[in-house]
Amino acid sequence: MSQAQVPVTVLTGYLGAGKTTLLNRILSEQHGKKYAVIVNEFGELGIDNDLVVNADEEVFEMNNGCICCTVRGDLIRIIEGLMKRKDKFDGILVETTGLADPGPVAQTFFTDDDVKARTRLDAIVTVVDAKHFQGQLEQGSEAEEQVAFADVILLNKTDLVSADDLAKVEGKIRSINPYARIHRTEKSRIDLAAVLDKGAFDLKRILEFEPDFLEHGHDHNHEDEVKSLSITSDRPVDPEKFQKWMGALLQLRGGDIFRSKGILAIDGAPKRYVYQGVHMMMDSDWGSPWQTGEKRSSKLVFIGRNLDGDNLKRGFEDCLK
Repeated sequence: MSQAQVPVTVLTGYLGAGKTTLLNRILSEQHGKKYAVIVNEFGELGIDNDLVVNADEEVFEMNNGCICCTVRGDLIRIIEGLMKRKDKFDGILVETTGLADPGPVAQTFFTDDDVKARTRLDAIVTVVDAKHFQGQLEQGSEAEEQVAFADVILLNKTDLVSADDLAKVEGKIRSINPYARIHRTEKSRIDLAAVLDKGAFDLKRILEFEPDFLEHGHDHNHEDEVKSLSITSDRPVDPEKFQKWMGALLQLRGGDIFRSKGILAIDGAPKRYVYQGVHMMMDSDWGSPWQTGEKRSSKLVFIGRNLDGDNLKRGFEDCLK
């Protein structure tokens, strides 16, 4: 298939946050596009298909548990089946269950060569319930992890909380993931252009989407909870050392590192080196060229749990020229 890769949007969020409402908006708005929907529900029963608006889109179900390693094969088979069909899709939407870690879904687009050639992960979109988010954080790690993975966040149900509480929730989200774009919404109402085909996960477009990616980042230190950590350097990076270090680090600690990404100045290279990882999977590519006279600096970001900042900084420094 020589045409452009089909963009895939992963929708995630805690139970009741408004994912299905968002999905229904996408399916029922007059945008003239055709989407395939892959729905994954936890448990034997599967989704109540009446919840998903009957539009031209087709819904495929995976109901043998949460989307995780065991279901990755299902996801690959469904996507490969979609790609073989004569009618073409403008995009694929994957709605994960409210308890799912979206990481393994994202990893599917790193691991399978066919899927990688024909589709591209466009964005992980997390819907957050503004009223219940703080309480959900106390119930377990799922709500926090879904925020950690996000490229785009819909802070939903903003009409149900005070301005003061809303600011607190947004501050908490920022402390977990300062790099996701946040949209405040009611009843998941949003301009779909803010959610679909954004290239928010796309290596090539990471700077376009996050122009301040290389600005000074946040460095939070609270053990156990999810946090973000950024490391910057003006010294050039040795690519071989970096690949070796990052590969070893993710094999060892990838379970705790939800997202990692970086824009690196490689010694002597005219272009930026763009890196992105989800758990143990990593991908990298050349990005846009450095401009004449532009300061070449590297920035590496980790979002995860139990991050050892000193150890990560030392490891990165060992990769510098």
